[in-house]
Amino acid sequence: MKIFTFILSFFFMQIAFAQETQPKVWSLQDCIDYALEHNISVKDAILNKNSAEVDYSKAKSSRLPDLFGNASQSFSSGSTIDPITSDYVTDQIHSTNVGINSSVTLFQGNQISNQIKQNKILLDQSIFQEEVEKNNIVLNILETYLQTLYSKENIAIAENNLEASEKEVLRAKARLDAGTIALSDYSEAQSQAATNKYNVIAAKNDYQQYIIALKQLLELSPMDDIEIETFDDNLDLVNLQLDKAEVYNNALDFLPEIQSSMLNIAANEKALDIAKGGYLPTLSLIGSIGSGYTSISDNTFSDQFDVNFNQKLGLSLTIPIFNRNQTKAAVKTATINIEKAEIQKQSTEKEVYRKVETAYQNAVSAQEQVIASEASKTAAEQSYKLAQKKYELGDLSTTDLVISQNTYTNAQQNYLQAKYLNILYNQLLQFYQGNDIKL
Repeated sequence: MKIFTFILSFFFMQIAFAQETQPKVWSLQDCIDYALEHNISVKDAILNKNSAEVDYSKAKSSRLPDLFGNASQSFSSGSTIDPITSDYVTDQIHSTNVGINSSVTLFQGNQISNQIKQNKILLDQSIFQEEVEKNNIVLNILETYLQTLYSKENIAIAENNLEASEKEVLRAKARLDAGTIALSDYSEAQSQAATNKYNVIAAKNDYQQYIIALKQLLELSPMDDIEIETFDDNLDLVNLQLDKAEVYNNALDFLPEIQSSMLNIAANEKALDIAKGGYLPTLSLIGSIGSGYTSISDNTFSDQFDVNFNQKLGLSLTIPIFNRNQTKAAVKTATINIEKAEIQKQSTEKEVYRKVETAYQNAVSAQEQVIASEASKTAAEQSYKLAQKKYELGDLSTTDLVISQNTYTNAQQNYLQAKYLNILYNQLLQFYQGNDIKL
């Protein structure tokens, strides 16, 4: 009974261990959600946004008055001015001075208000920049995921070809032994099998390279093993019904890089207002309270602090007359930056148009390629099956069989490539319109 219990426990432990070591299967949505949370580019964009929030808060705080405390202890000997009583004395003096100072800017050429507005614009821009990074990650995940799926299916094609060619080697050996084919035909069958084995190895290596790229986007450890989930193969691959102009207009409204470029112009316009404020005077309200003690007075320390207590309140006006053309240069620089921001916005719009135009044309082309390559694959498959039957009957040479197999392999790969390109570009067009990516 104990032996039976031990064997049963060991059996369940093995099952549990196998389940624990089995790689996690990732869907496309799993990859997107995980990457948006863990990818370092997205994290960096979030930190930039947090920094912009700090700058905005700092700018708003510049409206508040400052407050500083000060204290000093001094010793002087000889003829000097008493720092507390301002009397001219010839003596050794110990003096203590404490106070609190405060000032608040009442007017500074509207620079404070414009700085606050600019920092709010920069904060909004950083939010859009975060969305730009997230979109880039989503598109990178989509492309890498589809490339991984493509390479995974390509492994299946290569393995099927290897299995078929190995069977053909066995048939060729039997025919060689029977004396119905020459040694060169048998050697060619072996060569084709070796080539197909090499193709299997290369296809598996391609798959692993894409897995590595996907893991890097997900910020996974090199020790993490992952598998990707296949999708429904019944997708409609030949039903593109989109208007290119409509897609482009929707992209201009949806893509955050457009909004970011517009805010970049607004931020530089505020920079120009800030620079122009340097021509105007600055008016500040200042105030202070303080007291002190001097050793030449006969009063006690506490009595002197009471007697010497003073308050001060006043206005300070600073009028810019000449600052070595610093303000003038700042205005010119801000004007140039506005023009550069407008050019950058035009460049961004052109880039969006290029992406939409490219995706649309590639989607149309891939749609047509799917139809053509599927017909070619079907015809090549029928031709290869017929060639195999002829080869079994001895009515076809090994060379012709190899040619037929390679033609079928190329047709399969062409269809596979067209299928995934079509999926990719259709998903891109959906994404540019603000729709979710779904497989």
